[in-house]
Amino acid sequence: MPELPEVEALKDFLTEHLTGHEIVRALPVAISVLKTYDPPLTAVEGREVTVVRRYGKFLALATDGGPYLVTHLARAGWLHWKDPLPSGAPRPGKGPLALRVALETGAGFDLTEAGTQKRLAVYVVADPAEVPGIARLGPDPLAGDFDEGRLAELLSGERRRLKGALRDQSLIAGVGNAYSDEILHAARMSPFKLASSLTPEETARLYQALRTTLTEAVERSRGLAAGRLKAEKKTGLRVHGRTGEPCPVCGDTVREVSFSDSSLQYCPTCQTGGKPLADRRLSRLLK
Repeated sequence: MPELPEVEALKDFLTEHLTGHEIVRALPVAISVLKTYDPPLTAVEGREVTVVRRYGKFLALATDGGPYLVTHLARAGWLHWKDPLPSGAPRPGKGPLALRVALETGAGFDLTEAGTQKRLAVYVVADPAEVPGIARLGPDPLAGDFDEGRLAELLSGERRRLKGALRDQSLIAGVGNAYSDEILHAARMSPFKLASSLTPEETARLYQALRTTLTEAVERSRGLAAGRLKAEKKTGLRVHGRTGEPCPVCGDTVREVSFSDSSLQYCPTCQTGGKPLADRRLSRLLK
C-alpha cells in the first residue's frame, strides 16, 4: 500500500507534471472506483489543474473554478504516468485499469488496481473535507506543529498496541503497515507494547523514530518518476517484508506475526528483548 512518503512523492511529481495543464478527459474504466456522483466526473474536464495536495494517503487535484479530483490508492492501487497516453478508448473489464485522465498535451495518467479486492477510490468534491476518509484524519506527522508533546497527547489513554495505534488514520495520518514496522524497529519497541504505557523517554524515542523514518523515506523518493517509487520503497525498508533475513542493525533473524489479512515484521533482539512474539495463525496451523 502506498503510504505517506510515496504519496508525498506522487504529489510532488504531479505538481510538476499537472499544474497549469487542462484535463480534457477523465474516463472511468471500472465504475466501482467512483464513490461520488454529484458533481459528476466530467466536471473536471476542460479545467486547469491549479494545485496538488496530500491529505494522509489521499491525493487531491484542485481545478480552476471547479471541483477537486481526490483519490485513495488503497492497498493495491497505483498511478502510472504516460507521455503520451495510449490512443483509443480503454476497454472496461479488461485488466487492472480503473481510471484514465488525459491532458491537452496528450500526456496523462492511469490509476490501476491489482487483485480482486477493489478498494481504490475516486471522489469528485467541492472540498476535500467532504471525503469521509479525509474528514476523519488525525494530524500529519510531518507537519511543523506535530511535536513530541502532540504525540504524547495522542497516545495518552490509548489502550491499543503501538502497531495498531500508529496505523489508525484518525490518530496519525499517513502511516500504514510497512512504515509502522519501520518506525517501531527504529524506536526499538515491540509492536505489541501498549501505547498508553510509554514513559517520557520512550515517547521521545518513538517521536524521533517517527519523524526520522518518514522524513528519510520522503527524501529517498523525492524527484523519482512515479514508476520507480514502489521499488525505492522496498529497498529502503529494513524489517518490513524481510522475514527470515538478518536484521541490518544486530544480525538477528527478522520474524513475522501473521493476521487474517496482513502481517508485521520485527527484530526480536532490537525490539522484544530477544523473545519471539506469538504468531497465533502459525500456532493454529501446527495444532
